[in-house]
Amino acid sequence: MTERSFAKEVKKLRLGAGETFHGEGILAVTKGLLQSGVAYVGGYQGSPVSHLMDVLADGQEILSELGVHFEANGSEASAAAMLSASISYPLRAAVTWKSTVGTNVASDALSNLASAGVIGGTVIIIGEDYGEGASIMQERSHAFAMKSQIWLINPRPNLPKMVDMLEKSFQLSEASNTPVFFQMRIRACHLQGQFEAKDNIRPAVSLAEALENPRREPDKIILPPFTFNHEKQKLEQRWPAAMKFITDNGLNEIFDHPEQDIGIILEGGLYNVVIRALQILGLADSMGECQLPLYVMNVTYPPVDGELRDFARTKKAVLMIEEGQPNYIEQSMNKIFNDGELTCKISGKDVLPAGGEYTGQVIKDGIRAFIEKNRPDLVTSDEPQTSFTDLSDLDRAIPARPPGLCTGCPERPFFAAMKMLEAEYGEIHISADIGCNSFGTLPPFQIGNTIMGYGLGAASSSAFSSARGKRAISIMGDGGFWHNGLTSGIASAVYNNSDNVFIIVDNGYAAATGGQHIPSSRTSLKQDEQKARIQDAVQGVGVKWLRTIRSYDIADVKALVGDAMTSEFYGPKVIVIEGECMLNRQRREKPVVAQHIKSGKRQVKTRFYVEAETCTGDHACIRLSGCPSLTIKPSPDILREDPVAYVDNSCVGCGVCGDNAHVAVLCPSFSRADLIFNPNLWDRFIHALRHAVIGFLQRRTDGKRARVTL
Repeated sequence: MTERSFAKEVKKLRLGAGETFHGEGILAVTKGLLQSGVAYVGGYQGSPVSHLMDVLADGQEILSELGVHFEANGSEASAAAMLSASISYPLRAAVTWKSTVGTNVASDALSNLASAGVIGGTVIIIGEDYGEGASIMQERSHAFAMKSQIWLINPRPNLPKMVDMLEKSFQLSEASNTPVFFQMRIRACHLQGQFEAKDNIRPAVSLAEALENPRREPDKIILPPFTFNHEKQKLEQRWPAAMKFITDNGLNEIFDHPEQDIGIILEGGLYNVVIRALQILGLADSMGECQLPLYVMNVTYPPVDGELRDFARTKKAVLMIEEGQPNYIEQSMNKIFNDGELTCKISGKDVLPAGGEYTGQVIKDGIRAFIEKNRPDLVTSDEPQTSFTDLSDLDRAIPARPPGLCTGCPERPFFAAMKMLEAEYGEIHISADIGCNSFGTLPPFQIGNTIMGYGLGAASSSAFSSARGKRAISIMGDGGFWHNGLTSGIASAVYNNSDNVFIIVDNGYAAATGGQHIPSSRTSLKQDEQKARIQDAVQGVGVKWLRTIRSYDIADVKALVGDAMTSEFYGPKVIVIEGECMLNRQRREKPVVAQHIKSGKRQVKTRFYVEAETCTGDHACIRLSGCPSLTIKPSPDILREDPVAYVDNSCVGCGVCGDNAHVAVLCPSFSRADLIFNPNLWDRFIHALRHAVIGFLQRRTDGKRARVTL
């Protein structure tokens, strides 16, 4: 039950030679994989390439027809390890994950893969989650590419070029026996466009054929002395082969303007933003024709020394537009130009910010500064220079809007219970984790001291595992549990006899990345059955103190966590808090309910509301819940200036706001209403009876008020 279904769009994957593909980038990349004769694909979901996994899942029928194996891997490390099949067999392979965090998780397998080398084209499609839209630490994958000698493709973002570069990536990998990173950013993933399709290709060698003819090559095992030979091969064979292929096939592009003595060198992924900035400055038109020479690095690693020198040889200055820091490419260019005895001056981070995302405004200001310094006569636009690169400017211009939990999220009542517990028990050291539960570290809950990695919440509190007195709490989601938490956290806690409390929030999916299936989901990716239970896995590694509770039972959750914190049992205490992801639940139930209503079947929807006359305007309910459906509106009483609480139409009837009001003894203003569609005779009778009784009591009250007034 993913965030978006591609069941209709995947039909485009069947397009053949001469037909035109229309769609978004992530679907075009999938088509490129099939046109390249890939034998197996896999990966781990994560922004911005989550939809690639969703497309592959929805397109399994087409994959099966072509003999392509699809694996929803348990982690990025699992996906990278799967690529070992291409070390000794001519099997083309592709995996995908979110970078840089996913690349960090996969680093061990990736390093060994790059050391041994591959004979089957191997492409790792990485979602470079960097900049203002990122949900992770601000780092780049470029350093890993350099460290492990994995070639890095950063294609110019339009569909024909992206698909072509993907096909060329497989060829580059095979020509140099080296795995290749294919980098995509959020905008490239969702870019709309078209390209001329080709026929899909069955793998040249199938997985079954590889198994029928097993090959063992001892010199590719990652042990000395072979590893020393691997390093020699990288330098003496693979690097030169890669350089030749990149040059012979023109993977990098030059858009020349021979009359100019300045130019721009840029990463391929920044091309669209650079062209737009030049257009605003009056140096390019809407079709991309510009007055400055451009060298577009669709291959950002390795740099091609000869091409860079040839581009800069006749120029007095070039601007290197390289997003993020450190400025790896700019440093490399200084060495390349120095070795070539060029006098061309390199600008880069002197006119562009050292870090942060290179938006159109940022690049425009940088290009303007570069031109004003080297060719002021080219600045023809009167467009004023305004910069928002200073963080203080951003703070003033853009109101803070931190991410939060969805309406009806089952993690909201859990965090509310934790907040109430802290009010009585005192502040607790809590190790948080990646996923939806990480939003609990933000207002209004502010629960959690650290986040160290996906599934590492349990391990993050291990330093406090034997400290007597107040216990530490570790929180992780079910996705993090299966990704890493079971072994690195729970099993380690059992082995070391940790006395901490471990809370696993089981919402049924990898919810934060769009609702993909995980081993403990009620249904699996390929079958309509649950594959594993968190409770069984926890007990399997030796946990003795285990409790399971429903997340929406706020009072019981608060009491249970309090019991765990004060229990006389010494050892790891694990609580599994269950509640299905509300978004996925609504995606599943809404169409069914709508169909039942349409067909005349009785349906009941629960809604909560606030009595405006009773609400005091204290807003403690909002501070304790933070539900997006719980907001404010002007008070109906003209004598009260403070706005009152209000539940809007996005309410899903989870009851958390009312439960909070009850458990925290906030106020009696919350009420519940059951909306009945297609009521039966009993519903109509009860409604009439209630209406009569309430009407009688209301008329009597009105009469008393009238007598008092007289």
